[in-house]
Amino acid sequence: MNVISQIFSWLNNEILKMNWLSNLIRWLVENAFGYSIKERLGGSVHFFIYDTIKIFILLSVLIFLISYIQSYFPPERTKKLLGNIKGIKGNILGALLGTITPFCSCSSIPIFIGFNSAGLPLGITFSFLISSPLVDLASLLILTSFFGAKIAIAYVLVGLILAVVGGTIIDKLGLEDYVEAYVKKIENVDVEVGELTRKDRISYSRQQVKDVFHKVWLYVLIGVGIGAAIHNWIPQSIIEDVVGNNNPFAVLLATAVGIPMYADIFGTLPIAEALFQKGVGIGTVLSFMMAVTALSLPSIIMLSKVVKPKLLAIFVAIVATGIIIIGYLFNAFSFLLV
Repeated sequence: MNVISQIFSWLNNEILKMNWLSNLIRWLVENAFGYSIKERLGGSVHFFIYDTIKIFILLSVLIFLISYIQSYFPPERTKKLLGNIKGIKGNILGALLGTITPFCSCSSIPIFIGFNSAGLPLGITFSFLISSPLVDLASLLILTSFFGAKIAIAYVLVGLILAVVGGTIIDKLGLEDYVEAYVKKIENVDVEVGELTRKDRISYSRQQVKDVFHKVWLYVLIGVGIGAAIHNWIPQSIIEDVVGNNNPFAVLLATAVGIPMYADIFGTLPIAEALFQKGVGIGTVLSFMMAVTALSLPSIIMLSKVVKPKLLAIFVAIVATGIIIIGYLFNAFSFLLV
């Protein structure tokens, strides 16, 4: 067991956390740039370069692997698979399928429209819509590199639970009539799914990496920049007063701040990392991340063109309430995760 533990520790530190890269950037900052990373400027430069390179490496490798897996589940095949399953099983499957789609909240909405036009149960489509931007295989591994395996696994589990519960509630409320009429009138054509060759899957995966990289690179840079500022320039006392454990409204504030923002998990991670290192509760940090990824303002605006105001308000209320509950639970039981 000790050997297995050492192997896992090495993989976590050198592959996911990339300690070798941190040491390389530290040498570069201190010897090539002439800054000490113990000082604010040097620490900021190290944080920015290290986190940027680490995220882009993980992003490229993981999106490629996930897209290769996803090539076995094109929308047509997914529709047929989900169309035969109803009830809680359908919500669970919809949430799980969301984990293999490396999309932000806005990118998930066209697939959500396709699922609805195909006549899939509304609850299943919302379970997918919640889980797709919130939880995926890439987030599991990248969260592990930042916060450790316990927190990463717990995040994925509660994200899936939120997706299943949210979809189930919407299904039970019988809100099918609150989907815009044009969505149901979109012609749904059954396309025969051809079998892709290995070369086709590799080509598809490469293109997905390029597409995702093109969409997120700016948000990653902005997120890393904000994280570097929080980590090295904002006094810990100020952060603790605003979103620290002593503030009973910290989770509510983090959720409210996160909703208007637009980014995916790759852009929010550097900010979350900096807040966590400043002593902010893990529940508060995760609430911020979930609010940004699942309830970004642009995605809400896009969704408002697809569903009527009542259904949109219920969706936002369910997800926001779930995020807040999750945040307080994580803060209360953080001793089990650290």
